[in-house]
Amino acid sequence: MIEKLKKLYKKYEEIVNYLIVGVLTTIVSLALYYLLVLTILNPDNAIELQIANILSWCGAVVFAFITNRKYVFKSKNKNVKKEAITFVSSRILTLLMDMGIMFLTVTVFKMNDKIAKLISQVVITIANYIFSKLFVFKKEH
Repeated sequence: MIEKLKKLYKKYEEIVNYLIVGVLTTIVSLALYYLLVLTILNPDNAIELQIANILSWCGAVVFAFITNRKYVFKSKNKNVKKEAITFVSSRILTLLMDMGIMFLTVTVFKMNDKIAKLISQVVITIANYIFSKLFVFKKEH
């Protein structure tokens, strides 16, 4: 049984590691967001909602770049600066998606911001994997 699990893990290692790192990144993002809206920012104010969203995004992106580079995609690219710029650029695109989802769900449809943030994170996690795999940490042949 253990050997079968090891074989399965090896086969899907990148996806499994991405899911683990994705969960940890989501925890970082949500923790920062909740800390901000439960202490100094008011999620009922559309501007403060987006400030909390952007600040939580910044913390999550730094965490995600380091962990994705090292543990998920195991990048050996010597041009870390270029990789980081591409990573941040792709994350800006998903930040805009996140902001749009939060605006629609919370500001327009009056959904609870904490539930909306969880829904948004699922969509963003999938998009981030696709962008990272295809554009940021692509394997050089």
